[in-house]
Amino acid sequence: MVKISKGKFEFLEQLSDKNGVIAALAIDQRGSLKRMIGAAKGSDASIQELSDFKTLVSKELTPYASAILLDPEFGIPAGKARAASCGLLTSYEKTGYDATEPGRIPDLLPNWSVKRIKESGGTAVKLLVYFDPDEPDEINDVKKAFVERIGSECKAEDIPLFFEIVTYDEKITDKEEYAKVKPQKVLDSIKVFTQERYGIDVLKLEVPVDMSRVEGVGENAPVYTAEEAKNYFLEVDKLTTIPYIWLSAGVSTELFQKTLVFAHDAGAKYNGVLCGRATWRDGVEAYGKGGEEGAVEWLRTQGKANVEELNAILAENATPWYEKFGGKDKIEVVD
Repeated sequence: MVKISKGKFEFLEQLSDKNGVIAALAIDQRGSLKRMIGAAKGSDASIQELSDFKTLVSKELTPYASAILLDPEFGIPAGKARAASCGLLTSYEKTGYDATEPGRIPDLLPNWSVKRIKESGGTAVKLLVYFDPDEPDEINDVKKAFVERIGSECKAEDIPLFFEIVTYDEKITDKEEYAKVKPQKVLDSIKVFTQERYGIDVLKLEVPVDMSRVEGVGENAPVYTAEEAKNYFLEVDKLTTIPYIWLSAGVSTELFQKTLVFAHDAGAKYNGVLCGRATWRDGVEAYGKGGEEGAVEWLRTQGKANVEELNAILAENATPWYEKFGGKDKIEVVD
């Protein structure tokens, strides 16, 4: 039997659809989204426009999602506008990292805490850390202690921690070259953060390969055969001892949908998605050119279609989060 606290269990249920799959939208982008809106407008976007676009996405698309990921800096109105059936994941980290210091060291929003996130209606805390398992211990040990603190904070407040790992290598800037080392970095990162000491409830993972470079799938020159890529997905599944979901990582809607089917066919029993730009990216253009009216029209047509297509794929290919523990009858809910 696996023991899960009552609060965390109930929140995980709220964050999942009727099949126990986490079908979540992500729109916690801050600076990058403001730049995207500005580019679509042809002039600088305001903070109000950033907040308003998030609110439109939340209002129009959360009726079709099990949860939405928002930031507390500009996403609070969007959180209040979400459908009643939709759970709320809240980002806890500052966006980006200090590029003047080595190691991409993470930092938290200074006027937020897990207690405040929960008080504001959050049903889970999301934490992103850039992690290279091959960096020196003096860098990675700082990150490990950082995650331990947040895990303890979430345990104290009895709220799930969704942990996002974004791998990198400072020495490799070429995307094709990085694709060759990415699988091992993802796998080695999973080995670290599935340890109980970190208190992570759900891993939010990059897919272990660059799908645009898989033979027969992507548009770029292949780095992996289809069989090699499938083996990496299977390895992720074997290493994860807690539920895990895929992040879309900015790829196109079509490629992300292909990826979900590919992962399932490889034998990866993933538990859902946190899908951001692959769902709403083209809505930014509609908002920049046509304002609220243009955005709403796009969200109610293509945006809704994107979410519903994703849900249909998840229904066929994803596995309920509790199956990672052998089913609900293998979970002991404790006060």
